Amino acid sequence: MVEVSRDEASLEKSARMREGNISLILEGYHDIFSNFDPRPYSEKALSDDFLSECRRAARDKDEQRLELRFMIPKARRDTAEENKIKHRLKEHFHKHYREEQRAVNRIIRHGVKWLFFGAACMLAGAYLYSRAETGVLGLTDEHFLFHLLIVIFEPAGWFLCWEGLDLLFFSAKEKKPDLDFYRKMTTAEIEFFGY
Repeated sequence: MVEVSRDEASLEKSARMREGNISLILEGYHDIFSNFDPRPYSEKALSDDFLSECRRAARDKDEQRLELRFMIPKARRDTAEENKIKHRLKEHFHKHYREEQRAVNRIIRHGVKWLFFGAACMLAGAYLYSRAETGVLGLTDEHFLFHLLIVIFEPAGWFLCWEGLDLLFFSAKEKKPDLDFYRKMTTAEIEFFGY
């Protein structure tokens, strides 16, 4: 049996970490999960530190399919636990991807509704104004109701339109980094390696 020197082992470990898109060194499986959750790995909540580190590492990756590599001491590896952890991670990422997708869709739907109601208010205000101008509704420029309706419909229409556009173009965009992160992680290949 040929012994590998420490330098060669260190180089091999370094090469493995560079090969994967996201490589994290763990002392044990517990580093992935919350310290406050006593449940087994198959149900346990993920650690905020772990998620923020994954988020930071995935943000810089443009690949469509990521590889998430966990480096763990060989003596601490347990294949059965690793399978449970892989399943738990996939379950977590899929669940949160669906939640983020629903949140973005909800924001877009609300934006479209606000935009539609804003346009309807502006059209109603313009219609009332044109009818009052021609005297069809029996209103004149001096009529109180004419002024009241114009005062209500014009700013309401503008407000609703601007809020709808804000939801569509800015609020939905704010959710994009989270949605992209969970989209990348749902397709990520998860592997454990010993060192």
